[in-house]
Order: sequence, then C-alpha cells, then structure tokens
Amino acid sequence: MLNQVVLVGRLVKEPILQKTDKNKQFMLITLAIPRSFKNSVGEYETDFVDCILWDGVAKSTSEYCHKADIVGVKGRIQSRNVEDNDGNKKYYTDIIAERVTFLSTKGEDGSKKVTN
Repeated sequence: MLNQVVLVGRLVKEPILQKTDKNKQFMLITLAIPRSFKNSVGEYETDFVDCILWDGVAKSTSEYCHKADIVGVKGRIQSRNVEDNDGNKKYYTDIIAERVTFLSTKGEDGSKKVTN
C-alpha cells in the first residue's frame, strides 16, 4: 500500500514556527495550487491546501521561505477525528509534510529567483 502526496504551490502567508505544549516545533502552511484546466467560464481555479510540518522540516522552512515563495511538499495524508463537548465527532484529513523543497526565493533586490 502507498500513502504519498506531492504538491507544488505558493505559500499563502508568512510561515511561522510554533511549539506544542511539549516543546515540539511545528508549522501550518497553506499552498495555493492553480488547477491545470479551465472551469466552465474559461478561468483557472486555485486550490488552497493546508499542510503540517514538524521539527526540522518546520524549522528550515521558517528560516528560508516567505509568503509567495514556491515550494514543493512531499508527504502523506493522515486522518484524525476530534470529539466535541456534545459528543459529536468531526473528521479531518491532514497533509503531513515529510520533505519541503524550496523552489523559489526572493533575491536581495526583492525579485523572485528560482533555485535549483
């Protein structure tokens, strides 16, 4: 069986490193990913995909990436459920990033530069 996801998109907001109560580093990022086809009115739609980064992946992404940078994310899909105070279960599907590749960064003059 295989559970693998590969995404390439732009960071929607500035990545911010956070810590759990147990001092574990993590980051939540959202990627804007344009679809490769036009909708019924001839426009390209964009999907916004949330990803969770942990520990070293989160730390290096916070150091080197900024809003609007293009990144590649390789990871897995993970599902979880949370029960609220009324006993109702809510189900969530998360993308857990195992690797982030920095595909573009800002140059010293503020312009976008693609990295290899």
